[in-house]
Amino acid sequence: MPKAKSSIQIKNRRASFDYEFLETYTAGIELVGTEIKSIRAGKVSLQDAYCFFAGNQLFVRGMNIATYHWGTWNQHEPVRDRRLLLTRKELRHLQIQDKQKGLTIVAVKLFIADNGYAKLLIALAKGKREYDKRQSIKEKDVRREMDRNGY
Repeated sequence: MPKAKSSIQIKNRRASFDYEFLETYTAGIELVGTEIKSIRAGKVSLQDAYCFFAGNQLFVRGMNIATYHWGTWNQHEPVRDRRLLLTRKELRHLQIQDKQKGLTIVAVKLFIADNGYAKLLIALAKGKREYDKRQSIKEKDVRREMDRNGY
């Protein structure tokens, strides 16, 4: 029997405003305790989430997975560093790119894949300057105005 399509998609909307995405990757997350239950309940915040390397492993920091409301046993810590699961080739490439000046790795979207596992969409990103942000606000306003007028 196929699994039902999951509608859980938590997005970091601030990331697309602050950064220009150069490359995106889909990474698995190493979870413990009741974290998957909280993710399925939608109790996740990616507001300040970013990725960093410790040795040859990639971790995400600042991702807040709230404690599971109905659980009393084996609760998890809401804000902790979680290891991301990528191939060695992808990790090597990201580690080289991350050392370049002005580039960072940010968490963009958390979702439940078709196989039931939690996945994190991460992006190699370059920070936008103030005038870039104004330009993206202007484009968004023009797009919204065109949608209202029916173009």
